[in-house]
Amino acid sequence: MLFIALSVGALIGVVLGLTGAGGGILAVPALTLVLGWSMTQAMPIALLAVGSAAAIGALKGFKKGLVRYRAATLIALTGILVAPFGQHLARILPERWLTGIFSLVMLIVAVRLWRSAVARTLSDDGVDSKPARARKIQMKTGRIVWSVTSFATLSVIGILAGLTTGLLGVGGGFIIVPALLRCSEITLEGIVATSLMVIALVSGGAFLSVWMTGHVIPSDSSGAFIIGTALGLSLGMQHADKISKQYVFQLLSVLIIAVSLLMLNKTFL
Repeated sequence: MLFIALSVGALIGVVLGLTGAGGGILAVPALTLVLGWSMTQAMPIALLAVGSAAAIGALKGFKKGLVRYRAATLIALTGILVAPFGQHLARILPERWLTGIFSLVMLIVAVRLWRSAVARTLSDDGVDSKPARARKIQMKTGRIVWSVTSFATLSVIGILAGLTTGLLGVGGGFIIVPALLRCSEITLEGIVATSLMVIALVSGGAFLSVWMTGHVIPSDSSGAFIIGTALGLSLGMQHADKISKQYVFQLLSVLIIAVSLLMLNKTFL
């Protein structure tokens, strides 16, 4: 069981390192489908594993100057404030409802990731899929141009990321990355690095909140899963520059759809 937990964690970490988006949303299903945990057992461990691994990735992004740390701080602060509301909903909702909501969110995320990947591919090929004036977060000399619009946009992204983090035990990267791809001019590498910083902060805050309520059940398997996630992230980041992220996002979309259908089948059929 320890080897399985280590291997599953490594897979989640690789996805997180390659995309900055998909590890969190796959961590809870991996723990429930492979290790047989309940959603409420899996969510805090997933938060700790993904948050710890994301912190490692964010530090590497800082060294390369890729993290838009002001934007990440704003998104994270709003997310941390909202996450407890999501956690409260998670405690009062029945397990079947929680699984159904999670699966529905996964399907929506998969579609949005696919569309974002296709849109960025068209942009990279010289087709302006979204005019610069339509992007709400403008850039100048590689930095965000701060305005009421950009502040509000980043705050909304943080609110959505925090709510899903608290409710579903995910890091929120699957919201942050597609949203920034759609409404900003930040490079894809910068978006991934910025997303990892937000995931680390929001997941850490949400885990501490759950820990203080006594809902965390540590085990040898959870430790192996956390270690595997950290190792997998390091491996994924080493090869991130060698693999087309557009194709990775498209493959991730297919994987997320498959996992969501498995969860629905296990719970409702």
